[in-house]
Amino acid sequence: MQVRPLLALRLGHNYALPLPQASAPNEPMPSAILSNRALLRLSGEDAASFLQNLVTTDIDLIGNDEIRASALLSPQGKVMFDFLVSRDGEELLLETRADIAADLAKRLTLYKLRAKVVISQPEQVVAKVFWDDDSASVMSGSKRDTRFKGLVVWRVYLDAGQSSNEDEWNRLRIASGVVESGSDYALGDAFPHDISFDQNSGVGFGKGCFVGQEVVSRMKHRGTARRRVLILEGSDALPVTGTDVTANGRPLGSLGTVDGNKALAILRIDRVADALNGALAILAGSVPVTASLPPDVSYSFPADTTSAQD
Repeated sequence: MQVRPLLALRLGHNYALPLPQASAPNEPMPSAILSNRALLRLSGEDAASFLQNLVTTDIDLIGNDEIRASALLSPQGKVMFDFLVSRDGEELLLETRADIAADLAKRLTLYKLRAKVVISQPEQVVAKVFWDDDSASVMSGSKRDTRFKGLVVWRVYLDAGQSSNEDEWNRLRIASGVVESGSDYALGDAFPHDISFDQNSGVGFGKGCFVGQEVVSRMKHRGTARRRVLILEGSDALPVTGTDVTANGRPLGSLGTVDGNKALAILRIDRVADALNGALAILAGSVPVTASLPPDVSYSFPADTTSAQD
């Protein structure tokens, strides 16, 4: 097993991340290599409690064989950093976008104070994802990505240097309604409900306080979330990510990840319902689209759309 050194953010500490080796599967599985990802490692006796008091997901409920969505919020409840959390023995791994990993580490360090936790970053890794219902054929060290419902999706961290191949991954995310920052929304612009964290255990509503918790809990109890993840399908190839989605000239949101004539979009669901009830065309740029709910979500198109005028 090859071991790559870690660069500790706190001087005097060096760690190593064991990178798993592949088990030869009986059959090839659909897979993708994501090279734009990075890992942070949190170690020390206070690592779990430190993170539990800061981020949205319930760290205590994360199983040894799973990965959960999480975020660090602003006090106003907006997502400042999104990442995936998993366990590595007594330590925690945070997987995030490579371009924001250093900023996330710095932000976590600001909260550290006297907590006995060390935040460190491996030199470089890639995330390999693959999906199938045959758990016997997965790679050693793989963990299940719990954002996906009705489909077993595995994730494992490998040495960097492998070519990225994200087309199949984006198709899978679109079909499953799984959004990610950068591709589907801007950091600092979305609440956890907007990105389905209330649907995929990205928020632990039964845990204690965390940064932004009061706003998030209020949205849940009042049912005031109006922006929701939807899956769009166009009558023709869709325009690029960021293109406005409208109905009768009224803005609904914008396109996220696009693959051919299908896309993810975080839209004002009340305004979408208003358009559907009024038989108004929904357009992505100039392309007519249909909007559908992701699989197995608890939200729906509201019957009362009086708030759509807001």
